Amino acid sequence: MPPRPYILNELTWKDVRDARYEVAVLPWGACEPHNRHLPYSTDNVETERIASLAAGIAWERGARVVVLPVVPFGVNTGQLDLPLCLNMNPSTQALVLRDVATALAGQGVPKLVILNGHGGNDFRQMIRELQPAVSLFLCLVNWYQVVDPKAFFADLGDHAGELETSVMLHLAPDLVRPLSEAGPGAARHFTIAGLREGWAWAPRQWRRVTDGGREPRGRDVREGAQVRGRGQREDRSVPGGAGGEDAGEMYE
Repeated sequence: MPPRPYILNELTWKDVRDARYEVAVLPWGACEPHNRHLPYSTDNVETERIASLAAGIAWERGARVVVLPVVPFGVNTGQLDLPLCLNMNPSTQALVLRDVATALAGQGVPKLVILNGHGGNDFRQMIRELQPAVSLFLCLVNWYQVVDPKAFFADLGDHAGELETSVMLHLAPDLVRPLSEAGPGAARHFTIAGLREGWAWAPRQWRRVTDGGREPRGRDVREGAQVRGRGQREDRSVPGGAGGEDAGEMYE
């Protein structure tokens, strides 16, 4: 297969030397367990492949977008006791993001989209701090929020449940173990009302919350395809969709 002109991992210096990219997409995932049927790389595989598919659509529509290599480590401070669950602290993420954004800005790339695939990552405050210091426009997209999952899934578990399993069955079925191997993953909830109802917040200790993730009941490869397809049709899953927009003209 010839190299795709929007995937940096497949390009050479000759390919990019005279290119003028309007948008860089930075996939950001995590390295953590996903129940007993999905690999540790789930967040990285999903996010990188979604970035590639979305960038391909954007490229065909005229946006000059390039997908950067995935950052494979995320915030997992509540899972440090799990074997080979690797944590990158938010302070470290902020430094990595600053270095990448500074490099791109110096090279004339006007926009950077962080495509996030891990619920433990939260880049909003980092962007608030970094944006005044760099010339390029910064934007965050959580791919799992692009389409409302309520239209597709009965159990909206947030980890290794129906949504993630269906997306993996669609994008990388060879990496999904037989679903009979999935653990029950029944989630336990906070006893404090505010934390349970969502108007207060505290980090969860994963071993005390669940046994690896939610059980993927009702999961189906067709559901994963429908989630991705609807996002594409609505142009909300295409990170390069703002490729033709001037950063100073994004409001109405």
